[in-house]
Amino acid sequence: MRIVQVAGGLMMALALAGCQRTSMGGIDTQPTAPLQPAPVGTVSSSQLPDPSTSTSGSSQFPAAPTTDTAMATPGGVPGADAGASASAMDVKKEAMVGNWRVSNGPTSCDMFLTLTNLGAGSRGGTRGCAGELTQMGSWEVAGKQVVLKNRDGNEIARLYRTADSRFDGSTSGGQPISLSR
Repeated sequence: MRIVQVAGGLMMALALAGCQRTSMGGIDTQPTAPLQPAPVGTVSSSQLPDPSTSTSGSSQFPAAPTTDTAMATPGGVPGADAGASASAMDVKKEAMVGNWRVSNGPTSCDMFLTLTNLGAGSRGGTRGCAGELTQMGSWEVAGKQVVLKNRDGNEIARLYRTADSRFDGSTSGGQPISLSR
């Protein structure tokens, strides 16, 4: 009973302490003078030149990249050409499980592959990716290829094993993609 009284008294003291009014003593509450504006130089404007042309006859920008025909297939599936499949290394589904670093053009992100069934493939996902890879939901091994699919089951990329811990290929949009550990 004594412990309950002490605890109740302590709680009452804490409650009353929380109701105490604090003062603003020691803080200068007088408004400060406004800052003076910094001097500004003159501003000029003119029309920028057309970036696709220049006076020297060539553009100031590099030429647009061309499609890599080595990644194309007669059937229209990126990354599935006969040359790549002939030189590709064998793929074991169990070895694909885990975390992969993805390079997709100028960006990189993370991919996670599991053996949990999802439709015709296994569950997978990405973090920090852009473009088509944000929709990745499953994957499967088809011969010597790793096929990445979106959440609707549509193919978004095909890759071949090119080294012990590296896969290279392209997305269905034609962008190069690499997986590495």
